[in-house]
Amino acid sequence: MKTNIRIFIALLSCAVILLAASWRPFAKANVASNAVPFLMNGRYLFAAVPGVRDYLGYGGHGLLIFDIDHGHKFVKRIPFKGYHPKNGQPSNIKGIAVSIALHSVYVTTLEGLQRLDLITGKLIWEKPIPNGCDRLSIAPDGKTMYLPSLESHYWNVVDCETGDIIKRLDGFNASHNTIYALSGKHVYLADIKNTTVKIADTKTNTVTAEVGPFSNFVRPFTVNGKETRIFVNCNELLGFEVGDLTTGKKIKQVVVEGWDKGSVRRHGCPSHGIGLTPDEKEIWLSDGANMRLHIFSGVEPYQQLTTIPLQDMPGWVTFTLDGKYAYPSSGEVIDVKTRKILTVLKDEHYNTVESEKVLEIDFKDGKPVRAGDQFGLGRVM
Repeated sequence: MKTNIRIFIALLSCAVILLAASWRPFAKANVASNAVPFLMNGRYLFAAVPGVRDYLGYGGHGLLIFDIDHGHKFVKRIPFKGYHPKNGQPSNIKGIAVSIALHSVYVTTLEGLQRLDLITGKLIWEKPIPNGCDRLSIAPDGKTMYLPSLESHYWNVVDCETGDIIKRLDGFNASHNTIYALSGKHVYLADIKNTTVKIADTKTNTVTAEVGPFSNFVRPFTVNGKETRIFVNCNELLGFEVGDLTTGKKIKQVVVEGWDKGSVRRHGCPSHGIGLTPDEKEIWLSDGANMRLHIFSGVEPYQQLTTIPLQDMPGWVTFTLDGKYAYPSSGEVIDVKTRKILTVLKDEHYNTVESEKVLEIDFKDGKPVRAGDQFGLGRVM
Protein backbone atom coordinates (compact mmCIF):
# COMPACT_ATOMS: atom_id res chain seq x y z
CA MET A 1 0.00 0.00 0.00
CA LYS A 2 2.80 2.37 0.99
CA THR A 3 4.60 1.53 -2.27
CA ASN A 4 1.49 2.44 -4.32
CA ILE A 5 1.18 5.76 -2.48
CA ARG A 6 4.84 6.54 -3.15
CA ILE A 7 4.38 5.76 -6.87
CA PHE A 8 1.24 7.92 -7.03
CA ILE A 9 3.00 10.85 -5.35
CA ALA A 10 6.00 10.48 -7.67
CA LEU A 11 3.76 10.44 -10.76
CA LEU A 12 1.80 13.44 -9.48
CA SER A 13 5.03 15.37 -8.86
CA CYS A 14 6.24 14.62 -12.38
CA ALA A 15 2.94 15.81 -13.83
CA VAL A 16 3.13 19.07 -11.86
CA ILE A 17 6.73 19.65 -12.99
CA LEU A 18 5.85 18.97 -16.64
CA LEU A 19 2.80 21.24 -16.47
CA ALA A 20 4.85 24.04 -14.92
CA ALA A 21 7.57 23.62 -17.53
CA SER A 22 5.04 23.83 -20.35
CA TRP A 23 3.13 26.74 -18.79
CA ARG A 24 5.99 29.13 -18.05
CA PRO A 25 7.37 29.39 -21.62
CA PHE A 26 3.84 29.92 -22.95
CA ALA A 27 3.16 32.76 -20.52
CA LYS A 28 6.52 34.29 -21.28
CA ALA A 29 5.98 34.00 -25.02
CA ASN A 30 2.77 36.01 -24.79
CA VAL A 31 4.85 38.98 -23.65
CA ALA A 32 8.06 38.57 -25.61
CA SER A 33 6.96 37.03 -28.90
CA ASN A 34 6.53 39.14 -32.00
CA ALA A 35 3.55 36.99 -33.03
CA VAL A 36 0.16 38.41 -32.09
CA PRO A 37 -1.17 36.17 -29.27
CA PHE A 38 -4.75 36.69 -30.46
CA LEU A 39 -6.66 37.96 -33.46
CA MET A 40 -6.62 41.74 -33.25
CA ASN A 41 -10.13 43.15 -33.04
CA GLY A 42 -11.04 46.60 -31.81
CA ARG A 43 -9.03 49.75 -31.23
CA TYR A 44 -5.30 49.86 -30.62
CA LEU A 45 -2.83 52.61 -29.82
CA PHE A 46 0.48 52.40 -31.69
CA ALA A 47 3.45 54.21 -30.14
CA ALA A 48 6.77 54.47 -31.97
CA VAL A 49 9.79 54.64 -29.67
CA PRO A 50 12.20 56.25 -29.03
CA GLY A 51 9.62 58.91 -29.71
CA VAL A 52 11.12 61.57 -27.45
CA ARG A 53 14.52 62.31 -28.96
CA ASP A 54 16.60 59.11 -28.66
CA TYR A 55 15.65 58.43 -25.04
CA LEU A 56 15.49 54.64 -24.71
CA GLY A 57 14.35 55.00 -21.09
CA TYR A 58 10.86 55.91 -22.32
CA GLY A 59 9.92 52.52 -23.75
CA GLY A 60 13.00 51.25 -25.52
CA HIS A 61 13.02 50.69 -29.27
CA GLY A 62 10.17 49.47 -31.45
CA LEU A 63 6.51 49.88 -32.29
CA LEU A 64 4.49 49.32 -29.12
CA ILE A 65 0.81 48.34 -29.28
CA PHE A 66 -1.78 48.96 -26.55
CA ASP A 67 -5.38 47.74 -26.35
CA ILE A 68 -7.52 50.87 -26.07
CA ASP A 69 -10.70 48.98 -25.22
CA HIS A 70 -9.10 47.03 -22.36
CA GLY A 71 -7.48 49.63 -20.19
CA HIS A 72 -4.67 50.38 -22.63
CA LYS A 73 -3.03 47.10 -21.70
CA PHE A 74 0.28 46.37 -23.44
CA VAL A 75 -0.23 43.89 -26.31
CA LYS A 76 3.07 43.48 -28.12
CA ARG A 77 6.25 45.09 -29.39
CA ILE A 78 7.15 45.06 -33.09
CA PRO A 79 10.90 45.59 -33.47
CA PHE A 80 12.25 47.65 -36.32
CA LYS A 81 15.65 48.68 -37.53
CA GLY A 82 16.50 52.34 -38.01
CA TYR A 83 19.91 52.10 -36.38
CA HIS A 84 22.23 55.07 -36.63
CA PRO A 85 25.14 54.07 -38.90
CA LYS A 86 27.72 55.88 -36.75
CA ASN A 87 27.23 54.46 -33.27
CA GLY A 88 24.87 51.50 -33.67
CA GLN A 89 22.22 53.02 -31.41
CA PRO A 90 18.53 53.31 -32.31
CA SER A 91 17.78 56.47 -34.20
CA ASN A 92 15.20 59.07 -33.22
CA ILE A 93 11.72 58.32 -34.52
CA LYS A 94 10.51 61.44 -36.32
CA GLY A 95 7.00 60.49 -37.42
CA ILE A 96 4.37 57.77 -37.87
CA ALA A 97 1.51 57.43 -40.37
CA VAL A 98 -0.77 54.73 -41.78
CA SER A 99 -2.10 53.54 -45.14
CA ILE A 100 -5.21 51.46 -44.50
CA ALA A 101 -5.42 50.64 -48.21
CA LEU A 102 -1.97 49.05 -48.13
CA HIS A 103 -2.30 47.58 -44.60
CA SER A 104 0.90 49.40 -43.71
CA VAL A 105 2.36 51.65 -41.05
CA TYR A 106 5.22 53.97 -41.93
CA VAL A 107 7.89 55.25 -39.56
CA THR A 108 10.51 57.89 -40.24
CA THR A 109 13.88 58.20 -38.55
CA LEU A 110 16.70 60.70 -38.86
CA GLU A 111 18.07 58.65 -41.75
CA GLY A 112 15.25 56.87 -43.53
CA LEU A 113 11.72 55.59 -44.09
CA GLN A 114 10.34 52.18 -43.09
CA ARG A 115 7.17 50.41 -44.16
CA LEU A 116 5.79 47.61 -41.96
CA ASP A 117 2.90 45.24 -42.60
CA LEU A 118 0.13 45.82 -40.06
CA ILE A 119 -1.11 42.24 -40.26
CA THR A 120 2.19 40.36 -39.93
CA GLY A 121 4.31 43.04 -38.27
CA LYS A 122 7.07 42.33 -40.78
CA LEU A 123 9.26 44.94 -42.43
CA ILE A 124 8.25 45.34 -46.09
CA TRP A 125 11.02 47.74 -47.01
CA GLU A 126 13.37 50.27 -45.50
CA LYS A 127 14.85 53.09 -47.56
CA PRO A 128 17.55 55.60 -46.74
CA ILE A 129 16.41 59.12 -47.65
CA PRO A 130 18.98 61.75 -48.67
CA ASN A 131 19.07 64.55 -46.06
CA GLY A 132 16.95 62.44 -43.69
CA CYS A 133 13.26 62.56 -42.75
CA ASP A 134 10.89 64.40 -40.46
CA ARG A 135 7.16 64.18 -39.62
CA LEU A 136 5.38 62.68 -42.61
CA SER A 137 1.68 62.62 -43.52
CA ILE A 138 -0.29 60.25 -45.78
CA ALA A 139 -3.27 60.90 -48.06
CA PRO A 140 -6.68 59.57 -46.93
CA ASP A 141 -6.63 57.09 -49.83
CA GLY A 142 -3.30 55.74 -48.57
CA LYS A 143 -1.48 56.08 -51.88
CA THR A 144 0.74 59.12 -51.44
CA MET A 145 2.73 60.68 -48.64
CA TYR A 146 4.36 64.05 -48.15
CA LEU A 147 7.73 63.47 -46.53
CA PRO A 148 9.74 66.45 -45.26
CA SER A 149 13.50 66.36 -45.43
CA LEU A 150 15.19 66.71 -42.05
CA GLU A 151 14.91 70.49 -41.59
CA SER A 152 16.29 71.00 -45.08
CA HIS A 153 14.72 73.05 -47.91
CA TYR A 154 12.23 70.64 -49.48
CA TRP A 155 9.42 68.08 -49.14
CA ASN A 156 9.39 64.80 -51.05
CA VAL A 157 6.14 63.48 -52.51
CA VAL A 158 6.43 59.70 -52.16
CA ASP A 159 4.58 56.66 -53.54
CA CYS A 160 3.39 54.68 -50.48
CA GLU A 161 3.52 51.35 -52.33
CA THR A 162 7.10 51.54 -53.55
CA GLY A 163 8.71 54.31 -51.53
CA ASP A 164 9.76 55.98 -54.77
CA ILE A 165 9.99 59.78 -54.84
CA ILE A 166 7.41 61.23 -57.23
CA LYS A 167 8.29 64.89 -56.91
CA ARG A 168 10.22 67.35 -54.79
CA LEU A 169 8.82 70.66 -53.55
CA ASP A 170 11.60 73.19 -52.97
CA GLY A 171 11.71 76.67 -51.49
CA PHE A 172 11.67 76.08 -47.71
CA ASN A 173 14.08 76.94 -44.92
CA ALA A 174 13.67 73.99 -42.53
CA SER A 175 11.02 71.43 -43.55
CA HIS A 176 9.36 69.87 -40.51
CA ASN A 177 5.68 69.17 -39.68
CA THR A 178 3.15 67.96 -42.26
CA ILE A 179 -0.63 67.57 -42.28
CA TYR A 180 -2.49 65.93 -45.17
CA ALA A 181 -6.03 67.31 -44.90
CA LEU A 182 -8.88 64.85 -44.33
CA SER A 183 -10.42 66.04 -47.60
CA GLY A 184 -7.31 64.86 -49.44
CA LYS A 185 -7.21 68.15 -51.36
CA HIS A 186 -4.48 69.99 -49.50
CA VAL A 187 -1.29 69.40 -47.55
CA TYR A 188 -0.15 71.88 -44.89
CA LEU A 189 3.62 72.33 -44.69
CA ALA A 190 5.21 73.94 -41.62
CA ASP A 191 8.74 75.22 -42.05
CA ILE A 192 10.17 75.81 -38.54
CA LYS A 193 12.27 78.71 -39.75
CA ASN A 194 9.35 80.52 -41.32
CA THR A 195 6.41 82.49 -39.93
CA THR A 196 3.95 81.18 -42.52
CA VAL A 197 2.48 77.76 -43.29
CA LYS A 198 2.53 76.80 -46.96
CA ILE A 199 -0.39 74.93 -48.56
CA ALA A 200 0.08 72.43 -51.39
CA ASP A 201 -2.56 71.40 -53.93
CA THR A 202 -2.51 67.59 -54.17
CA LYS A 203 -3.74 67.50 -57.77
CA THR A 204 -0.63 69.25 -59.00
CA ASN A 205 1.69 68.69 -55.99
CA THR A 206 2.60 72.36 -56.00
CA VAL A 207 2.43 75.07 -53.34
CA THR A 208 -0.51 77.30 -54.19
CA ALA A 209 -1.21 79.28 -51.00
CA GLU A 210 -0.01 80.15 -47.52
CA VAL A 211 -1.38 81.40 -44.21
CA GLY A 212 0.26 83.93 -41.90
CA PRO A 213 2.58 85.51 -41.08
CA PHE A 214 2.38 84.50 -37.43
CA SER A 215 4.28 86.20 -34.59
CA ASN A 216 7.29 83.87 -34.76
CA PHE A 217 8.51 80.67 -36.41
CA VAL A 218 5.72 78.07 -36.63
CA ARG A 219 6.07 74.85 -34.63
CA PRO A 220 3.33 72.15 -34.16
CA PHE A 221 -0.09 73.00 -35.56
CA THR A 222 -3.47 71.52 -36.36
CA VAL A 223 -6.41 72.29 -38.67
CA ASN A 224 -10.17 71.86 -38.42
CA GLY A 225 -12.08 69.42 -40.60
CA LYS A 226 -13.57 72.04 -42.94
CA GLU A 227 -10.13 73.62 -43.45
CA THR A 228 -11.25 77.08 -42.42
CA ARG A 229 -9.00 77.46 -39.34
CA ILE A 230 -5.43 76.61 -38.44
CA PHE A 231 -4.12 76.64 -34.85
CA VAL A 232 -0.37 77.02 -34.47
CA ASN A 233 2.32 77.00 -31.81
CA CYS A 234 4.99 79.65 -32.24
CA ASN A 235 8.44 80.11 -30.76
CA GLU A 236 8.44 82.19 -27.54
CA LEU A 237 4.66 81.87 -27.09
CA LEU A 238 2.95 80.09 -24.18
CA GLY A 239 -0.33 79.86 -26.04
CA PHE A 240 -1.37 79.59 -29.68
CA GLU A 241 -2.33 81.66 -32.70
CA VAL A 242 -5.22 81.21 -35.13
CA GLY A 243 -5.16 81.62 -38.89
CA ASP A 244 -8.09 81.97 -41.29
CA LEU A 245 -7.52 79.48 -44.10
CA THR A 246 -10.09 81.19 -46.31
CA THR A 247 -8.24 84.53 -46.29
CA GLY A 248 -4.71 83.39 -45.45
CA LYS A 249 -4.51 85.84 -42.55
CA LYS A 250 -3.63 85.47 -38.88
CA ILE A 251 -6.70 86.51 -36.90
CA LYS A 252 -5.93 85.95 -33.21
CA GLN A 253 -3.31 85.25 -30.55
CA VAL A 254 -4.30 83.45 -27.33
CA VAL A 255 -1.92 83.59 -24.35
CA VAL A 256 -2.16 81.16 -21.42
CA GLU A 257 -3.34 83.03 -18.34
CA GLY A 258 -2.05 82.41 -14.82
CA TRP A 259 1.15 80.58 -15.74
CA ASP A 260 4.66 81.88 -16.40
CA LYS A 261 6.38 80.97 -19.65
CA GLY A 262 9.54 79.55 -18.04
CA SER A 263 12.29 77.47 -19.66
CA VAL A 264 11.86 74.07 -21.29
CA ARG A 265 14.08 71.01 -21.52
CA ARG A 266 13.23 70.14 -25.12
CA HIS A 267 12.08 71.80 -28.33
CA GLY A 268 13.00 75.33 -27.19
CA CYS A 269 9.33 76.31 -27.39
CA PRO A 270 6.99 77.03 -24.42
CA SER A 271 3.96 75.43 -26.10
CA HIS A 272 5.10 72.56 -28.32
CA GLY A 273 2.00 70.48 -29.02
CA ILE A 274 -1.58 71.42 -29.83
CA GLY A 275 -4.66 69.43 -30.78
CA LEU A 276 -8.34 69.84 -31.50
CA THR A 277 -10.71 67.28 -30.04
CA PRO A 278 -12.33 65.44 -32.98
CA ASP A 279 -15.64 67.25 -32.36
CA GLU A 280 -13.68 70.54 -32.40
CA LYS A 281 -15.26 71.69 -29.14
CA GLU A 282 -11.92 72.03 -27.36
CA ILE A 283 -8.28 72.90 -27.97
CA TRP A 284 -5.67 71.10 -25.85
CA LEU A 285 -2.35 72.91 -25.51
CA SER A 286 1.02 71.75 -24.19
CA ASP A 287 2.91 73.75 -21.56
CA GLY A 288 6.48 72.47 -21.37
CA ALA A 289 7.83 74.58 -18.53
CA ASN A 290 4.93 73.88 -16.18
CA MET A 291 4.40 70.26 -17.33
CA ARG A 292 0.70 70.74 -18.03
CA LEU A 293 -2.03 70.61 -20.62
CA HIS A 294 -4.18 73.74 -20.82
CA ILE A 295 -7.67 73.32 -22.26
CA PHE A 296 -9.55 76.00 -24.22
CA SER A 297 -12.93 76.17 -25.90
CA GLY A 298 -12.67 75.42 -29.61
CA VAL A 299 -14.49 78.53 -30.80
CA GLU A 300 -13.92 82.22 -30.28
CA PRO A 301 -13.11 83.76 -27.89
CA TYR A 302 -11.21 80.50 -27.12
CA GLN A 303 -11.91 80.67 -23.40
CA GLN A 304 -9.35 79.05 -21.10
CA LEU A 305 -11.21 76.28 -19.26
CA THR A 306 -8.86 74.28 -17.06
CA THR A 307 -5.43 72.72 -16.75
CA ILE A 308 -4.14 69.17 -16.20
CA PRO A 309 -0.79 68.46 -14.47
CA LEU A 310 1.40 65.79 -16.09
CA GLN A 311 4.30 63.60 -14.97
CA ASP A 312 6.75 64.98 -17.52
CA MET A 313 7.15 67.74 -20.08
CA PRO A 314 4.56 67.35 -22.87
CA GLY A 315 5.77 67.90 -26.43
CA TRP A 316 2.71 66.61 -28.27
CA VAL A 317 -0.97 65.68 -27.84
CA THR A 318 -3.48 63.68 -29.88
CA PHE A 319 -6.80 61.86 -29.41
CA THR A 320 -8.75 58.72 -30.18
CA LEU A 321 -11.02 58.99 -33.19
CA ASP A 322 -14.10 59.11 -30.97
CA GLY A 323 -12.55 61.84 -28.82
CA LYS A 324 -12.86 59.82 -25.61
CA TYR A 325 -9.17 59.67 -24.75
CA ALA A 326 -6.32 62.17 -24.99
CA TYR A 327 -2.67 61.18 -25.27
CA PRO A 328 -0.02 63.69 -24.28
CA SER A 329 3.50 62.59 -25.20
CA SER A 330 4.33 62.26 -21.49
CA GLY A 331 2.53 58.90 -21.39
CA GLU A 332 -0.75 59.58 -19.61
CA VAL A 333 -4.13 58.36 -20.86
CA ILE A 334 -6.68 61.07 -20.07
CA ASP A 335 -10.47 60.88 -20.10
CA VAL A 336 -11.41 63.93 -22.19
CA LYS A 337 -14.81 64.42 -20.56
CA THR A 338 -13.78 64.15 -16.90
CA ARG A 339 -10.16 65.40 -17.36
CA LYS A 340 -9.01 62.49 -15.19
CA ILE A 341 -5.77 60.62 -15.79
CA LEU A 342 -6.90 57.00 -16.13
CA THR A 343 -3.55 55.27 -16.48
CA VAL A 344 0.00 55.67 -17.75
CA LEU A 345 1.26 53.67 -20.73
CA LYS A 346 3.61 50.84 -19.67
CA ASP A 347 5.66 48.46 -21.79
CA GLU A 348 6.15 44.72 -21.23
CA HIS A 349 8.72 45.48 -18.53
CA TYR A 350 6.35 47.90 -16.76
CA ASN A 351 8.45 50.90 -17.76
CA THR A 352 6.64 54.15 -18.57
CA VAL A 353 6.25 54.72 -22.30
CA GLU A 354 6.49 58.26 -23.63
CA SER A 355 6.25 59.18 -27.30
CA GLU A 356 5.38 62.11 -29.54
CA LYS A 357 4.58 59.65 -32.34
CA VAL A 358 1.35 57.83 -31.46
CA LEU A 359 -1.92 57.11 -33.27
CA GLU A 360 -4.97 54.87 -33.17
CA ILE A 361 -5.48 51.96 -35.58
CA ASP A 362 -8.73 49.96 -35.55
CA PHE A 363 -8.85 46.28 -36.56
CA LYS A 364 -11.59 43.87 -37.56
CA ASP A 365 -10.88 40.14 -37.86
CA GLY A 366 -7.16 40.84 -37.79
CA LYS A 367 -7.17 43.47 -40.53
CA PRO A 368 -6.81 47.26 -40.17
CA VAL A 369 -9.97 49.12 -41.13
CA ARG A 370 -9.50 52.68 -39.84
CA ALA A 371 -6.75 54.88 -38.47
CA GLY A 372 -6.33 58.15 -36.66
CA ASP A 373 -3.46 60.54 -36.97
CA GLN A 374 -0.45 61.63 -34.96
CA PHE A 375 -1.83 65.17 -35.08
CA GLY A 376 -4.93 66.16 -33.09
CA LEU A 377 -7.01 66.99 -36.16
CA GLY A 378 -10.53 68.42 -36.10
CA ARG A 379 -12.89 65.94 -37.75
CA VAL A 380 -16.09 67.92 -38.27
CA MET A 381 -16.48 67.75 -42.05
